[in-house]
Amino acid sequence: MIDDARSVWELIERRSVATPERIMLIDGDRSTTFAQYRVLCERAAAGLHELGVSAGTNVSWQLPTWTESAVLVGALCRLGAIQNPMLPIYRYREVSFIAKQTKCKLLITPSRWNKFDYGALAEQVAGENDDMHTLVADHSNPEGDPATLPPPPAVYADPAQDPVRWIFYTSGTTADPKGAQHTDRSVLAGAIGYAEKTHVVADDIALVAFPFTHIGGIIIGVYTPLLTGSAAVLMEAWTAPASTELICRHKVTLANGASAIHAALIEEARADPAAYETVRDFPGGGSTKPPHLHDELRKVVPSSIGTTSGYGMTEAPIVAQTDVDAPDSSKATAEGTPTRGVTMKILPSGEIVVKGPQVMRGYVDGSLDQEAFTDDGFLRTGDMGRFDEHGAILITGRVKDIIIRKGENVSAKEVEDVLYGHPKIADVAVLGIPDEERGEMVVAFAVPKDPADPPTLLDVREHCTRVGLMMQKVPERIEVIDVMPRNPSGKVPKHELRARIIPPRG
Repeated sequence: MIDDARSVWELIERRSVATPERIMLIDGDRSTTFAQYRVLCERAAAGLHELGVSAGTNVSWQLPTWTESAVLVGALCRLGAIQNPMLPIYRYREVSFIAKQTKCKLLITPSRWNKFDYGALAEQVAGENDDMHTLVADHSNPEGDPATLPPPPAVYADPAQDPVRWIFYTSGTTADPKGAQHTDRSVLAGAIGYAEKTHVVADDIALVAFPFTHIGGIIIGVYTPLLTGSAAVLMEAWTAPASTELICRHKVTLANGASAIHAALIEEARADPAAYETVRDFPGGGSTKPPHLHDELRKVVPSSIGTTSGYGMTEAPIVAQTDVDAPDSSKATAEGTPTRGVTMKILPSGEIVVKGPQVMRGYVDGSLDQEAFTDDGFLRTGDMGRFDEHGAILITGRVKDIIIRKGENVSAKEVEDVLYGHPKIADVAVLGIPDEERGEMVVAFAVPKDPADPPTLLDVREHCTRVGLMMQKVPERIEVIDVMPRNPSGKVPKHELRARIIPPRG
């Protein structure tokens, strides 16, 4: 593994020399070697340079998971631009806010994709911001002569001198999205942690099921192949049957995805076990997993070790990762041990805080930094947790996801873990709803395994009592829903569920 590169472009240069003919990217019927990738990046960088992009230029891009998107990453790294990948689900509210806050100079989008007119949105936003331009990139990048490029951006021995090269925005639920500023090496640190603990080698082939503009998508789709010489299979749009087809056709060894994706692949593997014979691991991340998921994956895909989890956030990607050699108890219930260089501790309040090379430099809006960090420089994760006997972190809930019922604290995640074991429940989310008598009422939103036989409140209460859950934590209301809403990271936006019961004001 090339784990000492000081910039992404240096890593691209070194990898293209070390293993030039190995396949880096697989996109449909198209394959791209590491040598070809470097050439494509240089051509695109020259084309972008002709359009005025240079070191420090703020470039936002909102593209699907295409080879051209991966090339754009490398091209902007070659120029030393500040790049801001935006999730394809973002619309006017988010895109206009981000463009203004980052002082975006160039916004790159498809013309239309997935039935949405991204080109029109880009033009609308550009019209509201001085000196901002747009570029439509439908499976293409601008091209120029690499001989016209300026020298590569400077690199530094001390990571503290590295300039900000990335801005990743949080998904933004009840408030404006927050832009986390990263250097090349802070994102690389997350990728190194993933690659080390997952034991990624050059012969591995990884499925990229995350949206490419998500920090996890770029780590799996670009950074990890460059670090290890392995290959990535790109998915333009995720579906369970498409995953099975790609896993089978390309002999995928690492079936990456969020827990909801892995739950769907269990059913796929049951129906077509031969398609999954090459999978050795189902690395997960983005959201905590149901406690039964690991055992189910091991059962239906015997070639795999089950699932290994990565834990992190946009502000600090992959600060913990489950090692493939970790005990099954940790694989099933925990989210991994701290990765290289990371210090993780639990505050007296129960909140997890971290320090490490992958922690962001701060938010674009610097006024948010004081609340984000402790006085001694640890990043507040907003998650509650504890360590298991093997040193792996167990997430017990969110700081803001504690239900206070009659003065007693109820962890929503604890109740969710219990309900995942109910035979009639396929997916579940628990939250607190204001109640005059109790302060908050424990409410479960459940997706039934069989829509014709949904769980009742009596079913839920009997199940909770049978497994020994305290009566104070047993749900007092159940809402049966068809589909659980999830953001691109796999997390449930609970404000959407809450709004079904309590409509938002205004």
